[in-house]
Amino acid sequence: MTDKTEKHIENHDEYKGLKVNAGIDQPPMVNPNGVNKNHLKKRKNLSVDEYVDGILSGNRMILSRAVTLVESVKPAHRELAQEIIVRCLPYAGKSIRIGITGVPGAGKSTFIEALGKYITSQNGTLAVLAIDPSSERSKGSILGDKTRMEELSGDENAYIRPSPSAGSLGGVARKTRETVVLCEAAGFDTIFIETVGVGQSETAVQSMVDFFLLIQIAGAGDELQGIKRGIMEMSDGIVINKADGSNIEKAELARSQFRNALHLFPPSPSGWTPKVLTCSALHNNGIKETWKMITEYVSFVQKNNYFDSRRNQQSKYWMYETINETLKNSFYNHEEIKAQLANFESDVLNNKMSSFIAAKKLLDIYYKKIKQ
Repeated sequence: MTDKTEKHIENHDEYKGLKVNAGIDQPPMVNPNGVNKNHLKKRKNLSVDEYVDGILSGNRMILSRAVTLVESVKPAHRELAQEIIVRCLPYAGKSIRIGITGVPGAGKSTFIEALGKYITSQNGTLAVLAIDPSSERSKGSILGDKTRMEELSGDENAYIRPSPSAGSLGGVARKTRETVVLCEAAGFDTIFIETVGVGQSETAVQSMVDFFLLIQIAGAGDELQGIKRGIMEMSDGIVINKADGSNIEKAELARSQFRNALHLFPPSPSGWTPKVLTCSALHNNGIKETWKMITEYVSFVQKNNYFDSRRNQQSKYWMYETINETLKNSFYNHEEIKAQLANFESDVLNNKMSSFIAAKKLLDIYYKKIKQ
């Protein structure tokens, strides 16, 4: 037997009547002659000036690299990202920021693509920051928004950036806020922030947008039961999606239910009365009316000064959030804490020490070290 056939035990004499022919040698996974050696070279590190100039000129590749720095957990990247953001701040703040949320299956991606295409058709520019939920186990993320928004992702006036939530509060936190600044500096006049779904993340979304839009569907049981009251109170507008075919009557019924429910809530601080519309993102019906509602809202709150007041409150909120996060990172990255943390955790798990005593002792160690 040849070396190749010897690999198959079925060809041994004890197995009469069986014979397995040797296969061919498998080619390499990657054609060595087809690899572009230039692609294997490490990308050039850009300076802060090169990043800022690229962002201000609308260079999508440099914008994406800057957003990657914002999302990075490496201290060197974070420091570089902060320098870029500070330089971009004077050019930010000129967009309309819209938060979009809804129950799973409400058709958020289809709706965003339809509304986005309408905005770009009106000579607008759009950045979509779509937060993908990360797995709590693997920390992995599908990042499939560009696939779900295939037509919009090919639009030269649109930029889609899917980002993993990485276990943070619905994926909407400081990093998203900073990404908004970069996208505004790059010249996008409309920013969409799509959240993971209905939950606690909406509170963080509202703290960084001008208009909060809730997408709902009809015919999925008790419409009002699937929505938390807090989410509805935060909403500046509600859209009942998938209002097409045999679902039109159900959508209209859901619309009246939501309208009645909204009357029971206290008045919005903005003075605006939230509207409830129906649409079919799949058939592009009601999209124009939805955009009209958003622009009417922006005009309304700009006239009564609520627009600027809300943004000031948001800036204050994120200042305190940044302080909290910085203190938290400083604690957990402190060498003495990292060295002691596992021991204290073990003591707590073995009932040698209470959780509160362990926390106090760790904080005492931290305060003592930073005073030295």
